[in-house]
Amino acid sequence: MRPAILFPLFADIRTLSGVGPKLEKLIAKVAGPKLADLAFDLPVGVVDRSYRPKLAAAEAGGIATVEVTVLDHMPPRIKSQPYKVRVSDETAVMELVFFRAHADYLAALLPVGQRRVLSGRIEKFKDRLQMAHPDYVVAPEEIASFPLHEPVYGLTEGLTARPMAKAVRGALEKVPQMPEWQDAAFLKQRKWEAFRAALETAHAPAHESDLAPTTAARQRLAYDELLANQLALLLIRASLRGNKGRPVFSTGKLKALAVAALPFALTDPQLEALAEIEKDMASEKRMLRLLQGDVGSGKTIVALLAMLGAVEAGLQAALMAPTELLVRQHLASLEPYARAADVRLGCLTGREKGAGRDATLAKLAAGEIDILIGTHALFSEDVAFKDLGLAVVDEQHRFGVHQRMQLQSKGKPADVLVMTATPIPRTLALTAYGDMDVSKITGRPPGRKPVETRVMGAARMDDLITHLRTALDRGARAYWVCPLVEESEKIDLAAAEDRAVMLRQALGLNVGVMHGKMKAAERDAAMAAFKAGETQLLVATTVIEVGVDVPEATIMVVEHAERFGLAQLHQLRGRVGRGAAKSSCILLWHEPLGETAKARLKTMRDTDDGFVIAEEDLRLRGPGEVLGKRQSGQEEFRMADPVAHADLLAVAHDDARLIIARDPDLKSPRGEALRTLLYLFGRDEAVRYLRTG
Repeated sequence: MRPAILFPLFADIRTLSGVGPKLEKLIAKVAGPKLADLAFDLPVGVVDRSYRPKLAAAEAGGIATVEVTVLDHMPPRIKSQPYKVRVSDETAVMELVFFRAHADYLAALLPVGQRRVLSGRIEKFKDRLQMAHPDYVVAPEEIASFPLHEPVYGLTEGLTARPMAKAVRGALEKVPQMPEWQDAAFLKQRKWEAFRAALETAHAPAHESDLAPTTAARQRLAYDELLANQLALLLIRASLRGNKGRPVFSTGKLKALAVAALPFALTDPQLEALAEIEKDMASEKRMLRLLQGDVGSGKTIVALLAMLGAVEAGLQAALMAPTELLVRQHLASLEPYARAADVRLGCLTGREKGAGRDATLAKLAAGEIDILIGTHALFSEDVAFKDLGLAVVDEQHRFGVHQRMQLQSKGKPADVLVMTATPIPRTLALTAYGDMDVSKITGRPPGRKPVETRVMGAARMDDLITHLRTALDRGARAYWVCPLVEESEKIDLAAAEDRAVMLRQALGLNVGVMHGKMKAAERDAAMAAFKAGETQLLVATTVIEVGVDVPEATIMVVEHAERFGLAQLHQLRGRVGRGAAKSSCILLWHEPLGETAKARLKTMRDTDDGFVIAEEDLRLRGPGEVLGKRQSGQEEFRMADPVAHADLLAVAHDDARLIIARDPDLKSPRGEALRTLLYLFGRDEAVRYLRTG
């Protein structure tokens, strides 16, 4: 149950006076639906109205607050023209300009002969001073009624600054004095205020410098949010591990059979990662490990060898991948090694229906399938294992914490191994996977050649097509990737289809097409034709980003490369360079090319180290983008910035570990306050994992 002290903050924003249905929708779009969301929506700018010049000395283009006398009104002769009011102080005259104005309203607001204080932006027009639509107009004795320093909030179309600021102030009034969840000595050392005071300070900036993430108020709030994140992850982890695991021992017999069938030797980093996994599996505790490896570093074979250990111990294993394409590919690539070890593979995706699906489920429940490979379909309630010992999740950034738990709950105390080919910077690994141990496979497997990367402007498209024709005539195979921007999927699919038509005409070849709107069977057919060499060129959207494996493909063209993130470009480049032949990746950019896009393309040209690329991606795009809600299943931070607050994140991680070690049930006075913190930041899920009693 959420603590009663937080009830006011979790009221809907419509409960604020002056917020009707239309305004509620607009504010919710920017900040979120609850008052807590508004309170956590920190200012992005500040308007400083403390500049009080005489008119003659006023700087054009800046916000100024001036005291003037109203001279006269000049209503427009034609309705479309502006209404003007002339005002002056003892040094100069200024025109106030109003568009679509009501004469009666302005006559009452600015009576001729009266003194008024105005605040707004002063501009120069034909050597005359002007102020269009002043932000504030008050009598001199009412000057205290408008703020000299005004916070600026993020807005959306239809939402203006005044109602947004008023709503935020209304939400702040509902913030109660919270019990202190931070360590007193730590607060003193950092010179941090209490939570509510810090929130008030953060919403009352006087200067641009008050918006910096390094201010004491913003650091305090960021630390609270980071601590909630780390504590939640560790509580979930403690719960997963609290149910004792079972040691999984194997002699390595099945592993040896599979290794003997490999056409290559395992690398040292692969062997180290496997040793860490096997050590976890043999312990009394449940395994929860993240296996990071760059594109093509050989994670899947490490996962298979771990799964064979579980099978040898009399248990079953599951490998879950995000797409059907990837599932079929895993099945095809693992089949020979499973056969060598005499292990039975099964497959389950959304495509399996009726009698075929029923037969697979019956075999699984009877223990006649040793390793099941599948998509989200593995989560279905009717999927029951005889005894699941190890669950492997591929491409973790597509699945959140809850799905990890859902899958491992299919087995009594199943171990969980999660794999990602998207190298994750340390700061993000902590915020997204603070609940996991991490193994890394560095370097590329033997025989893998580096991919030559070239950056080319779209103006040189003809040269590129000539180069492509020469390569394809020699028997090469190539991908041509078109971007897919969600807002305009139809346009982009048309662009991919049109590009395929253009390339067919230019090259005189059979060109395949593949995109996410095609039926799974059509996509598989397009991929199979490309794999078999029936089509030499495959025009695709980013559906080929993850896991597609065609060793014969040696050329990757990415069109509109400036639209892609670094991690995605790196994934796409990893689709080539998988065979013995030399490979190249051409990044084709279109104008206009922004500074960030330029920096991204330069990074791609300069390095192929996924971990270096991940750190640079984080620096350029920020954590919200790199681990955005859409792709990661992680909630974005409201007040913390894992890059700017990386040092605080490390402290929060250590603090959370210490808290769990000393007070695993959060029963102490600080523990009770920390429960409030978890609810405040929406980590309700974690509180459920606290053992009661």
